[in-house]
Amino acid sequence: MASALLRLRSAAAFRNFKFHFRAMSTSYLIDEPKYSFLKELGLDKVNVGVYDGKWKASGKTVTSICPANGRPIAEVQTGSVEDYDRCVQAAQEAWQSWADIPAPKRGEIVRQIGDALRAKLQPLGQLVSLEMGKILPEGVGEVQEYIDICDYAVGLSRMLEGRVLPSERPGHALLEKWNPLGVVGVISAFNFPIAVYGWNSAIAMVCGDVLLWKGAETTPLVSVATTKVIEEVLVRNNIPGAVCALCTGGADVGKAMSQDERVPLVSFTGSTKIGQTVALEVQKRFGKHLLELGGNNALLVNEDADLDMVSRAIIFACAGTAGQRCTTTRRLILHEKVYDEVLARLKKGYEQIINRVGDPLDSGILYGPMHSELGVEQFKKALTAAVEQGGKIEFGGKVINRPGYFVEPTIITGIAHDAPIVQDETFAPIVYVLKCSSIDEAIQWNNEVKQGLSSSIFTKDLGLIFKWIGPKGSDCGIINVNIPTNGAEIGGAFGGEKHTGGGRESGTDSWKQYMRRSTITINYSKELPLAQGIKFE
Repeated sequence: MASALLRLRSAAAFRNFKFHFRAMSTSYLIDEPKYSFLKELGLDKVNVGVYDGKWKASGKTVTSICPANGRPIAEVQTGSVEDYDRCVQAAQEAWQSWADIPAPKRGEIVRQIGDALRAKLQPLGQLVSLEMGKILPEGVGEVQEYIDICDYAVGLSRMLEGRVLPSERPGHALLEKWNPLGVVGVISAFNFPIAVYGWNSAIAMVCGDVLLWKGAETTPLVSVATTKVIEEVLVRNNIPGAVCALCTGGADVGKAMSQDERVPLVSFTGSTKIGQTVALEVQKRFGKHLLELGGNNALLVNEDADLDMVSRAIIFACAGTAGQRCTTTRRLILHEKVYDEVLARLKKGYEQIINRVGDPLDSGILYGPMHSELGVEQFKKALTAAVEQGGKIEFGGKVINRPGYFVEPTIITGIAHDAPIVQDETFAPIVYVLKCSSIDEAIQWNNEVKQGLSSSIFTKDLGLIFKWIGPKGSDCGIINVNIPTNGAEIGGAFGGEKHTGGGRESGTDSWKQYMRRSTITINYSKELPLAQGIKFE
């Protein structure tokens, strides 16, 4: 009891320290030499967060906080609902000329955006790490993902196909054609503050759509810096800036977008709860929505698995990005014959990670902070619930006593597969390690949660692999074999089923979500036959 009280007092004292430190700190990171890359990106101490061809905002000014130290980075004046309305009008006007440009020419603009991003790869990656909190290799990798999807979209711009179908009527042609929707709204999340917009924008642009982006409220600098890179390309090519409009802001801007009939498609990435609200608002007006929501992802390990490979995979799967990926492994389902061995290896791997915690911009760091104080609170609440529901903290479980929002990567054992906390997604570095008696039982547990984003199995059994990817296997949108649940490639469609929302972004035929399909019948004869042989004479 005494030690518990001491921990509570220490935590309270540290929170007071952080509050006073932030209150007394009048300096901004953008003014310090270590963060000179911010000015390379065209950022200032105070930035405008609305762009429709011009930079102008009338909303409140927010301060972007670095999660690694709790210090202010810079400020952004966000958009109001009035600014949002102006952006939509400008985007609609920009679409009139953008839609007339041939798709391969639009692809050329996207190619140039990809090249412009390459030129800013390092400073943009540093900004993602600074403002979001992921380690630098991941920050750079996220920008690279946008570059990769630009390359993909360039090729796609010459392959957007329709169909010519056989008509049953003589002298008739039956066609299927895809046309752009118009203005596509993108609401992105803090954990991938640039890549998610990239998935949407690169594909939507070659399809002939224009974009209106509302980035996460806590990563406005990434939104502004990315838009500045795109702006340079558009201006150089005499393309209206509102082809890629930006309106940072709060829930009022997101609500306006969801209810706006001028925005035929809203792509939303975030929590299932908010995503459901967005979907209902969009559906009320019979609009389209593309949802990328929660993922309570499971990684299954069969008794025949290569445990060396498993050991390497699960560390990043469970603890990478401090557990803040949509595809992070939340549940580790182990066959009873390998349970003890895999758990021991996981704990050993975490012991190595805990010695490489720090500023995500520093070299050699493997594990950074939670993105915000809210994330830390969710971490603590989940641990309390897990223990109350029968779980045991095998590793971690503490808030790290240092500036910023750091928590220990945590392993929970002894908890039931159907415990309420296990059935829910906690966006934090907590993994529930479950023991199963058979792989059939493991598949059942994989599918019993409401979310259906990513899943993985480690096995050498070919028959089991085909069962896993078949109709009675995983019910997720992403089904992996002998790789972790995270780290998806851009060439495949990304998204999930059930409460994950059903949306698909990035590769294969995801482009169809950004277009409308028309079936066209052309009569090139002098006769007028009806279908199905109907006579009306």
